[in-house]
Amino acid sequence: MSEMPVSLPKRLSPSAASTFDQCPRRWRFRYIENRPEPSGEAALVGSFVHRVLELLLAEAPGDRTIERAKQLARDTWPETAARDDFSDLDLDPQAERAFRWKGWYAIEGLWTLEDPAGIQVHSTEQRVEVQLDGVPFVGIIDRVEEHPNGLVVTDYKSGRPPRARFRADKLHQVLLYAAALRELDRAPTRARLLYLGSAVVETDATDDAVAEAMARLRGTWDQLVDACEHDTFVPKTGPLCGWCPHLLDCPEGRSEVEQRVAAGRIREDAPAVALVA
Repeated sequence: MSEMPVSLPKRLSPSAASTFDQCPRRWRFRYIENRPEPSGEAALVGSFVHRVLELLLAEAPGDRTIERAKQLARDTWPETAARDDFSDLDLDPQAERAFRWKGWYAIEGLWTLEDPAGIQVHSTEQRVEVQLDGVPFVGIIDRVEEHPNGLVVTDYKSGRPPRARFRADKLHQVLLYAAALRELDRAPTRARLLYLGSAVVETDATDDAVAEAMARLRGTWDQLVDACEHDTFVPKTGPLCGWCPHLLDCPEGRSEVEQRVAAGRIREDAPAVALVA
């Protein structure tokens, strides 16, 4: 790196903060050099599911049925199919059907966790852009709902629920959303992750929990400021290098993957395996 200052981002989203925490160099590739990153099948399934559920909750409570969700999924599918990143997956007809079923199972899984007809929607897909302890924060909240004890922030997940020891880390994002809503004079009392068809992971949005999430965000921001001032984005190598799309431009990451391949310590489906073969 040049050790010359680079421009700070105008705002920091939960996904950008997570990317920096995972690997500062990958953050630089993505957010400074604007290198494209493929969305990947899991992310596209999630986008499809989020869109259908957003439309479902726009319906009158009595119309939020599985049958209506099926129709919305059929109507919405062309939006996903027309995306360039979906075309980049190059799925054959059988794989495309599997993709659609994976999305539908996640949508249908909402009913195993709650009755959509009983949700009192405050907002969906709400964009928030606020200062959190001096950090220019931005995010999009999947759902805010009204409960007798106050507002609840909810985020949908179409993947597997985390193990117990990782749950607090995963709740960080929704607690930041709760913090952002506080800045807008709304005070959620609870923050939840809905792992569709699997589990609800939730916590009270207490002052301490929100303050801890903000402190962690502030710590990431301070490290990011220092990295930008000196243009020193040191890579964090590890198992995730096997899925990094910038591997060939990162000597440390490539070395990490080569060592893992030689030792048999990397999943066979990691895309980087083919790059170092």
